[in-house]
Amino acid sequence: MDSVALYGVRHHGPGSARSVRAALIQQRPDVLLIEGPPEADGLVALAADAQMRPPVALLAYVPAEPKIAAFWPFAVFSPEWQAIGYALEAGIPVRFCDLPAAHQLAMRDHSAPEPRTDPVADLAEAAGYDDPERWWEDVVEHVPGPAVFGALAEAIGLLRAAGQAGPRDAIREAYMRKVLRKTVREGYRRIAVVCGAWHVPALRDLPAAAADDRLLRGLPKVKAALTWVPWTYGRLSYASGYGAGIRSPGWYDHLFHCEGQPIERWLAQAAAVLRAEGTGVSPAHVIESVRLAEALAALRGRPLAGLEEVTEAARAVLCEGSDLLTGLIQRRLVVGERLGAVPAATPMMPLQRDLHDQQRRLRLRPEAAPRDLDLDLRKPNDLARSHLLHRLALLGVDWGTSREGPTNIGTFRESWRLTWRPELDLAVIEAGMWGGTVAAAAAEQARSRASGSASLEELTGLLERCLLADLGDALPAVLAAVSERAALDTDVTRLMAALPALVRAARYGDVRGTDPARLSQVAVEMITRICAGLPVAVASLDDTAERTMRDRIDAVHSATGLLSDVPSRDRWLDALASLMPRCSPLISGRLTRLLLDADRLSMDDVAARMSRELSAAVPAAAAAGWAEGFLSGSGLLLVHDNRLLGLADGWLAGLSQDAFTAVLPALRRTFGGFAPPERRAIGEKAARLDGTGRVPAVTADADDDLDVDRAAIAVRAVAAILGAGVLGAGVLGAGVLGAGAPSRRAAP
Repeated sequence: MDSVALYGVRHHGPGSARSVRAALIQQRPDVLLIEGPPEADGLVALAADAQMRPPVALLAYVPAEPKIAAFWPFAVFSPEWQAIGYALEAGIPVRFCDLPAAHQLAMRDHSAPEPRTDPVADLAEAAGYDDPERWWEDVVEHVPGPAVFGALAEAIGLLRAAGQAGPRDAIREAYMRKVLRKTVREGYRRIAVVCGAWHVPALRDLPAAAADDRLLRGLPKVKAALTWVPWTYGRLSYASGYGAGIRSPGWYDHLFHCEGQPIERWLAQAAAVLRAEGTGVSPAHVIESVRLAEALAALRGRPLAGLEEVTEAARAVLCEGSDLLTGLIQRRLVVGERLGAVPAATPMMPLQRDLHDQQRRLRLRPEAAPRDLDLDLRKPNDLARSHLLHRLALLGVDWGTSREGPTNIGTFRESWRLTWRPELDLAVIEAGMWGGTVAAAAAEQARSRASGSASLEELTGLLERCLLADLGDALPAVLAAVSERAALDTDVTRLMAALPALVRAARYGDVRGTDPARLSQVAVEMITRICAGLPVAVASLDDTAERTMRDRIDAVHSATGLLSDVPSRDRWLDALASLMPRCSPLISGRLTRLLLDADRLSMDDVAARMSRELSAAVPAAAAAGWAEGFLSGSGLLLVHDNRLLGLADGWLAGLSQDAFTAVLPALRRTFGGFAPPERRAIGEKAARLDGTGRVPAVTADADDDLDVDRAAIAVRAVAAILGAGVLGAGVLGAGVLGAGAPSRRAAP
């Protein structure tokens, strides 16, 4: 077929992309065939749109089951993309010639993946290279020009002669030949075919059409839809698209766009990345790294320094051997996280279109690189952004991740981390089954979950998410499900787990413009049932269950504090007071702390109880459990109350070596949970304890030259600042100057 020119390529590569464009300019074909799904022929013209920015991908999916999908990604340095660009500029037809997506998706769904060796790896091994990437760069990318296609086709022909293609490849190639025959019959004289180099030998000579027809007869088929979607360099990997990705898309992008001095420019960019992170890198470092990269290439007999050489040079000179800094260059430059864009005219489902419109209206542009977004919910635009992100999360489109979690519902501030990934486009398509807009789809999804078999905790969490997402249409159904499940659920632990989210929704719903009037009533009913069932729930618990119950008691206690119903709060505190003598030491200590914080116990009561629970008669393990329950979460009581600190110190000092070793894990858990300033203050005070629980006076050294009159002036000034008055000054002065001898008392 003298009228057909076959350009076998690797699907992504700057050198082969230039070679394809140069070959097409030389051949001047009147039609172009490209490996890809023919259903996308009508989408080719969008590649010329000014809003189309690669990397992008053709997405084929089954509308009835969007999880069945496939991507065909393109970068600016992909030979197919450059071929499409040439054809659109030259005004010649472009057709995709691979097996239709309708068959490929059906075969993917019903058959196992077909293993196939990597021809590039095979050729690299035959040439004595241990790295296929390096061989491809040396032989193809660094030697641009149309002549490379003939040599590559001959080499692939030798590989294919040694073994037959798999059955799936045979079917695809039969269809390619079918398209090629049809194109010839239509009268085209100069036909250009851009396809994977592996397929070139199968397209050189066309066998009888009957043989190909037999291979294609009876293939499974599904209804497929195609569109363009944005892609990222991070997804341009071996596992995506054609199954022939690259490890270094950012490097290839640099090579494609760089007009001259690619090594110098690359290492200068690497230096800029390091300087942006606070690492001092000078021009001299760049010069030395360029020299090292070129020297390594010469020693290895390479025509030009490749990625391996520049990476080693950057590691040795710019990063001074640091793997951390080298990894930073790898992420920012070698791979990169560039996100492409598709035109507004791209075919979209209604839900996709609605999301696209909201992103534009709210000025919330998708980006591949993670970025933080702080929202002030008092501003209408920020509130609308919050609603959109929460609705998408309900639909499984995890564009944003909340950095505080749902417990931040009561504030006017939200913080998110946004990262758009290509698979989210597929998630949006899949969510289209729930509705044509984001709000309608999220509401329908919430109603569907409420009518299912969700637990009470899941339902209250769903109710809270509906408030966050401003899904007023879904609230009645979800609230009805919560009420019904709460009325039927007899497990106190499940009620305790579900209550906090329900109370937060009841307390803070009006912050976001909603009116959850019935939520408080349901919460009050749940608190009543929790109080009644709590004594049984805390009985006979093992260590793990004790800690879980302690955390749930803490959560319910915080929730009752948010609820405006005072009788419910009092009922809860009464239940804790009655429960305290009948529960394990860990929970008893926690209840003591909660009742102290709620002013149900005085400090004298707590000191007496602590003295009793930490006495020598109590087993060390039980005493440690009580102390852990009482102190967990905050050490401020020990910082500000010398009696409690003295009691704890006296208990620890009285332990035997074996007993101290036994309780040490509990102590580490307790004190490890304190904030660093709390631990530091407790340590400083404990170092001055004398065993009586009081901070001792420190006598000045005999040779300490203290001017009593000058010290009295300072004491009076401090007393005035503290508002202690003359009496306070006298007391302070006595502490500092009294007893007839110079002395100092350490401040608590």
